[in-house]
Amino acid sequence: MRSHLLNDTTAESYRRSVTEGVERVARKLATTRGPFTGVTPAELAPAVDAVDLDRPLGDASAALDELEDVYLRDAVYFHHPRYLAHLNCPVVIPALLGEAVLSAVNSSLDTWDQSAGGTLIERKLIDWTTGRIGLGPLADGVFTSGGTQSNLQALLLAREETGTTDLTKLRIFSSECSHFSVQKSAQLLGLGRDAVVSVPVDRNKRMQSVVLAAELEACRAEGLIPMAIVVTAGTTDFGSIDPLPEIANLAAEYGAWMHVDAAYGCGLLASRTRRHLLDGIERADSVTVDYHKSFFQPVSSSAVLVRDGATLRHATYHADYLNPRRTLAEKIPNQVDKSLQTTRRFDALKLWMTLRVMGADGIGELFDEVCDLAREGFELLAADPRYDVVVEPQLSTLVYRYVPETATSPEDVDRANLHARKALFASGEAVVAGTKVDGRQYLKFTLLNPETTAADIAAVLDLIAGHAEQYLGENLVHA
Repeated sequence: MRSHLLNDTTAESYRRSVTEGVERVARKLATTRGPFTGVTPAELAPAVDAVDLDRPLGDASAALDELEDVYLRDAVYFHHPRYLAHLNCPVVIPALLGEAVLSAVNSSLDTWDQSAGGTLIERKLIDWTTGRIGLGPLADGVFTSGGTQSNLQALLLAREETGTTDLTKLRIFSSECSHFSVQKSAQLLGLGRDAVVSVPVDRNKRMQSVVLAAELEACRAEGLIPMAIVVTAGTTDFGSIDPLPEIANLAAEYGAWMHVDAAYGCGLLASRTRRHLLDGIERADSVTVDYHKSFFQPVSSSAVLVRDGATLRHATYHADYLNPRRTLAEKIPNQVDKSLQTTRRFDALKLWMTLRVMGADGIGELFDEVCDLAREGFELLAADPRYDVVVEPQLSTLVYRYVPETATSPEDVDRANLHARKALFASGEAVVAGTKVDGRQYLKFTLLNPETTAADIAAVLDLIAGHAEQYLGENLVHA
């Protein structure tokens, strides 16, 4: 069994195995004709259930053959131009090169004596990102598993910075379109979901700063503490960006921690034409960025950034076997001092390789392309009498609803849209997302693939309309 360990004696075996795996994936990518096969859980489960994990195949080629049947054949392929659903991006090749390197070397980014140069590379990327944001000379941060963890850590710091032990007095303010992780974080931090004050949005799905001001004043009048304001720069459903400068003023006036959830909108940091949409983010106390959304990085690649690196002490614990206090005096850089995680992958290497090969402008150009595409998609939807589109996109998301020509109950239209999404997914021809707006069922394009065209969008809209019309026609016959 030692022959399977990666070391100096097995380097050639490692090269052959990984090369075969890469070649199989490359062939799959080259021959995939749709984003999905349409397989159902009931159809795929027997193949997975039939695998006896206690009887190894003993051969990498045989394992790859099996993997074709249980995974590769039916995987959802985000690189396909008609995958239009969630915030999953196609990935850039330099990042995949970084992924291959970091997996093999297997550095753990918790302490210097487990990572060495990896620590410095991660710190350099944190400095680069805080510089792009404009957080100032004291800024710091750490890579995380994703936006949910980043938001949790930011709100932990905000809670501790209040200095209060009476958690019942703390309130978090976020828009009604903010990410669910805000409520989840409040629960995990012992505040309860009721601690989150949901602020209404305007017609463009942006937080109403006037209403926020009134809620903050009511909070103060009731003797409560405005712990944090979560400003969303790219909501999951609409890609909307809350009014950053106005909210920054309110945060300063009421002494609230300002956290910007830019998990989606962080791609604007690399844009040469749209960076102004994030004006005001430099006034944040903390920022969430998901490079695995709009920087075209493989999952996971995320970070939480803070204006004052000293606030990261609220996540610091010292263990004699890992990061004893003496290492502070010795100025040994241990990233675990800043992180909620202990063992942590060297995910920063993927972004490092991307920047060293493509540069920030290269990333920004890709993100600008999908934002431009969203504008084209909006114009298509606005001109199509079959559809109702909710808001003009600020980023690359479109929320819309099929509306039949003849009068039909809103409930039937809801069911038709839901059916169309499911039928499209089952066909494997395209994948779109769904959400609700004012209680009604809508569909959603999240455009993150520069290879997607306006023609792809138009074709998918025709497919959706066809499925919806078929459903409504069949319902009418049955009625």
